[in-house]
Amino acid sequence: MSKLIDLDKPSLWYALAAILFNPTFWNIVARQEYHNKILTKLAGGNPYKGCYGLAITIFSLGIFRDYLYSHALGEQPVHPLLQTDLVKLIAIGLFVAGNTLVLSSMYALGVTGTYLGDYFGILMDHRVTGFPFNVSNNPMYQGSTMVFLASALWYGTPAGIILTAIVYCAYNVALRFEEPFTAMIYSKRK
Repeated sequence: MSKLIDLDKPSLWYALAAILFNPTFWNIVARQEYHNKILTKLAGGNPYKGCYGLAITIFSLGIFRDYLYSHALGEQPVHPLLQTDLVKLIAIGLFVAGNTLVLSSMYALGVTGTYLGDYFGILMDHRVTGFPFNVSNNPMYQGSTMVFLASALWYGTPAGIILTAIVYCAYNVALRFEEPFTAMIYSKRK
């Protein structure tokens, strides 16, 4: 039987590093912003410019992570059970559903709601309860995880499924830090 995962490919480790780095980075930077206003100061005292700068950074890091992930999947062994028409259809469904959750969340929250504006003191007037938040508490993370899984299935790689499980775990760890901190920020609202 051939290898299911090629651990000798550096691309696998680069993708893993990016998957773990991104949520760690944005949580550390956002906490520093909340406590010390570093990005707001760098933006000349304008919290919106600081938030937009962080948004561009997070978005760019996400694109780079996705590139590394895609490249890693292309270098990994495929498994015949993952190369069926049914698996391809499931991948398409996950891709569409996942992107629907991510993009509709971004639309509902706007730039500052999506990219940690509350850490900059830019608070939403009301909790967003419409779609997709009426379907999921964390549609961006869940949708993103679905897209990772869709890619893994599309490529037919067991390595992609394992990396997706790590994405899922990384997002859940991030939520354990983000949710109570965000709740605290809104509880201090005047």
